[in-house]
Amino acid sequence: MPRAAKDPDNNPDKSPDADTAMTGVRAVDRAIAILQCFTPEQPAMSVIEIQKRVGLSRPTLYRLLHTLAARDLIHAEGDPQRFKLAHGVMKLSHVWLNGLEVVAVARPIVEGLRDLTGETAALFRLQHDLGICILECQSRHELSISRGVGHSLKITQGSTGKAMLAFMDPPRQAELLSNMLANAPRTQLEETLKAARRNGYATSRGEIFVGTVAVSAPYFDHRGSVVGSIGLYGPQARISDDKIVEYSKLVREAGRKISILLGFQESEAATKSADGGSDQPNKTTRRSSNPQRS
Repeated sequence: MPRAAKDPDNNPDKSPDADTAMTGVRAVDRAIAILQCFTPEQPAMSVIEIQKRVGLSRPTLYRLLHTLAARDLIHAEGDPQRFKLAHGVMKLSHVWLNGLEVVAVARPIVEGLRDLTGETAALFRLQHDLGICILECQSRHELSISRGVGHSLKITQGSTGKAMLAFMDPPRQAELLSNMLANAPRTQLEETLKAARRNGYATSRGEIFVGTVAVSAPYFDHRGSVVGSIGLYGPQARISDDKIVEYSKLVREAGRKISILLGFQESEAATKSADGGSDQPNKTTRRSSNPQRS
């Protein structure tokens, strides 16, 4: 006699809450899909627009929207109704952002940059008018350059500082430049900053330590504000003009990756790239007592 097909609803091994649990998981997945369908380009949508993106029936979609609204994750306004992300999403974002530690986030990228090039790679944080070294992975070459964690310098100096200054908002940049005398050095600096903004990176030669070359690019936070830079530096004997071109691409890409990990949006990256003429999100020498340092 052929065996009767097993009725899943009468399966004695099945937990009585299994269907409810699976339905609940599916509902969570659908709710997340709704939240993720909003973009900076389309922050508000009608039910029909949302439905096209998530492929749910109208009754199911309305039930999920009602639940999300009750949790302050979705907000409806206007007539006809259009839905937007609500304040609850910002609360979650705030928790996530507060949990970010830039050194931990960036360490693999900085280490990778050092290993790929063989030169010292370092991460700098913007603090007022200073660039402070918060992470440094020193070159393994016998002749190496190191500034050291904690080393600080005015952002008008060096490639790491200029990479930050070049991508500041114009009013803040003008405020910092106003402290300099209107003389040849300031004019030269302004031209250097324009070039850095246009190219997406800054360079320096022998500016901090004699006989050194440095290449740096900025990184940005979730608001699109420059908050630091990532840089490579080493002795001029090893870093030719061709190497500078190569390293400029590497630091720009490193800055882009760090920015994204800090919540920077790729769409903002494209805008800054268009403004700056670069392809990054554009909007980072163990110190010794001898002349080997940069």
